[in-house]
Amino acid sequence: MKSISSTHLTDTQRRLLICLALVIVTTAVYWQVKDHQFINYDDNMYVTENPQVQAGLTVKGLKWAFTTSHAGYCHPLTWFSHMLDVQLFGMRPGWHHLMNLVLHVANTLLLFLIFHRMTKALRQSAFVAALFALHPLHVESVAWVAERKDVLSTFFWMLTMGAYAFYVERPRFQRYLPVFLLFALGLMAKPMLVTLPFVLLLMDYWPLERYYPEKQREVGGVVTSPPENRKRKKKKMKEAQRKVIAGAEKPERGEIRWAVLRPLIVEKIPLFGLSAVSSVITFINQQTEGAMLSLQKLPLDARIANSLIAYVSYLGKIVWPENLAVFYPHPGMVPPWQVLGAGAILATITLAVIWKTKRFPYLTVGWLWYLGMLVPVIGLVQVGSQAIADRYTYLPYVGIFLMTAWTVPDVIKKWRYRPTILAILAFITVSIFSFITWTQLSHWQNNSTLFNHALEVTKDNHIAYYNLGTSLQDEGRLEDAILHYKEALRIMPDHAGAHNNLGVVMRKQGRIKEAIEHYSMALKNDPNNAEAHHNMGNALLIKGKTEQAIQHYTEAIRIKPDYVRPYVALGNVLASQGKYNDAMDYYQKALQINSETEEAHFHLGTLLLSQAKIEEALSHLQAALRTKPDYPEVHYHLGNIMVSRNLWDEAVFHFREAVRYAPGWSKAQNNLGSALLLQKKSDEAIFHFREALRLEPDYRIARDNLRDALKLQDKKR
Repeated sequence: MKSISSTHLTDTQRRLLICLALVIVTTAVYWQVKDHQFINYDDNMYVTENPQVQAGLTVKGLKWAFTTSHAGYCHPLTWFSHMLDVQLFGMRPGWHHLMNLVLHVANTLLLFLIFHRMTKALRQSAFVAALFALHPLHVESVAWVAERKDVLSTFFWMLTMGAYAFYVERPRFQRYLPVFLLFALGLMAKPMLVTLPFVLLLMDYWPLERYYPEKQREVGGVVTSPPENRKRKKKKMKEAQRKVIAGAEKPERGEIRWAVLRPLIVEKIPLFGLSAVSSVITFINQQTEGAMLSLQKLPLDARIANSLIAYVSYLGKIVWPENLAVFYPHPGMVPPWQVLGAGAILATITLAVIWKTKRFPYLTVGWLWYLGMLVPVIGLVQVGSQAIADRYTYLPYVGIFLMTAWTVPDVIKKWRYRPTILAILAFITVSIFSFITWTQLSHWQNNSTLFNHALEVTKDNHIAYYNLGTSLQDEGRLEDAILHYKEALRIMPDHAGAHNNLGVVMRKQGRIKEAIEHYSMALKNDPNNAEAHHNMGNALLIKGKTEQAIQHYTEAIRIKPDYVRPYVALGNVLASQGKYNDAMDYYQKALQINSETEEAHFHLGTLLLSQAKIEEALSHLQAALRTKPDYPEVHYHLGNIMVSRNLWDEAVFHFREAVRYAPGWSKAQNNLGSALLLQKKSDEAIFHFREALRLEPDYRIARDNLRDALKLQDKKR
């Protein structure tokens, strides 16, 4: 029997095997994300604290997605995807992570299939796809739920490129329309795709070779050519183009005729138009949200210097991906020698690429792909305070991967055992990157692992200190949280978030005066910080300054109309003033924003109870419990309702739950004892009455109940 070798496989079978290998390896390396948690850096903004997303797919949410500038972007498709995740999987973080992985795998396969279709180079296309799938700098885009916009927009980028390759085979309007629509969808996922029309022009140069009509090549079995100039407005251009195509004036390789180039540019005008619209909308949104740093905070010369260094830094990380972090602090002004050195490196590479363009056209394409795609995020327009970000390389690195995958085989094409050498080099490279990627993924398990690692590999990282402080605060480790917030403020004294969170911790510790001082600093540095306004209102309310508190709650609502907490707080203030109807209006407004706001349900329920509207109150209290099963106050009131209905078992259950979640609550202990006593469980009842008296020695009702229980026990004896 003859052995089956790779030479006996058809081209389709080889493609299928490569696709299968890419799926298996990528999934195996990234599979650990199923056990990862949400993090408190942007995941809260996109999912965990976003009421529109948490409601799932709703008509209201879809309208919001198209009109909001939340997070500084207009990317409705990204919002849809997060809403769909919540609709399908709820708030289980593992599934949200796995959806990112599914998109990453899809992007990898599309990249391979599209470049193989355009170049017919199976091995090179597979190697590019493997590097894309497994390079460590791509971990951030996949392992971070908030970066759904990265993997989703890339999915549409790949589909647009595939549609464009199909269009090039036989240029027709019917084939152009999908290119336009898919590009529009990509921009609706992330506006970084504005560079795509330029990249398509690069594809025209190589591998499609549409700049050289006399060198027509096959793409997918069909001969390609430049788009036909149907209008033929200029005779000279028409004549020049005919001469070129006919071979009367055949240009040298690398020489481009305007008669050929012009229609290639013209056909992309609709795409350039989409890019322009997206850029303007993004610029306006980021200014509106205050995400864009002013030139006063970061001068233009510092931006240019950092941009040059960033280009070189990304090149270094593609070869040696170490000390990767979720956030790299911006250095501000850097030594001139670093800027000059970075500029010299970039200039040298650019000149070398131009020098070798005729022989290696893919060098030009790959290098310009890399340089051009990073322009929107390189820091000339500074959004945020980072110097660089791993996620920004997700698509730009494809250019460098192309350069590598095609240059190395060409350079060693005369070597003996060339296929074996290439296979070994590819295996070693992919294996090393896979191991580093697996290791880097482990740092993304939760807040603690992520930000502790960032502190280990970077210096003076205020974002890492701040977010680690937030994580410690959530765990109840208030003193440790204070230390981290103070470190963040040491590095960046005007960090509004750190001041605000320090105020929250101080309020929890009863240090109201210090809390107000920190809230004041937060509002001084960021007057539009809705959370700080809400927290200031809470602190002022404790101080008895009700009118001032109301002003801050109202300001928080003005700044952020979909911020639920100040609505609930205002409702509580109005209820305490006896303005019950106004209070109910605010609770209902909170529920209109987020129907699962447990505090609004609870307070509305207790207000209805006070008005003897038992059925309505019961409905809201049960709704609060569905959202927050460990809500002791809700259990307490439900227990009371069950007692009024003589449902002793249900009453005991709810009082037990109230005591379980709030063991130091004397009223809950007393009421549990009373319910047990009605069930004639006097021993248990006596225990809980004594607990109530231990917690509150002057609790007269508990003392009377204890006396009655002891008498009942004596009668039994």
